[in-house]
Amino acid sequence: MGDVPVDMSPERFEELVGEALDEVPVELLSLMNNVVFLVEDRPPDGSDDLLGLYEGTALTDRGWDYAGALPDRITIYRLPTLKVCDSEDDVVDEVAVTVVHEIAHHFGIDDHRLHELGWG
Repeated sequence: MGDVPVDMSPERFEELVGEALDEVPVELLSLMNNVVFLVEDRPPDGSDDLLGLYEGTALTDRGWDYAGALPDRITIYRLPTLKVCDSEDDVVDEVAVTVVHEIAHHFGIDDHRLHELGWG
């Protein structure tokens, strides 16, 4: 992927993801169902422009046949995030936006609407 402007260890990045999750209202987190959060260095396809990814079935799309499904996955990608940031403060902000963005997908909110709301 090349050099990134911000040098940050995987451990520190994971801390920032945890801190971003701590900022999500408890009432909202309590509505989340069958979802796990992961941190990886980069997307499986090696791209450097994807900061986060929601994989699963949004709450709004779950029907009677959803029982027994594997957990949804929200993955935050460290190296692409560091690539678009100029400072640790930028990383903190970008991680927070990415976490909210991916959680919104779990609730069935699409990219178009997230961009309209300023969470794109």
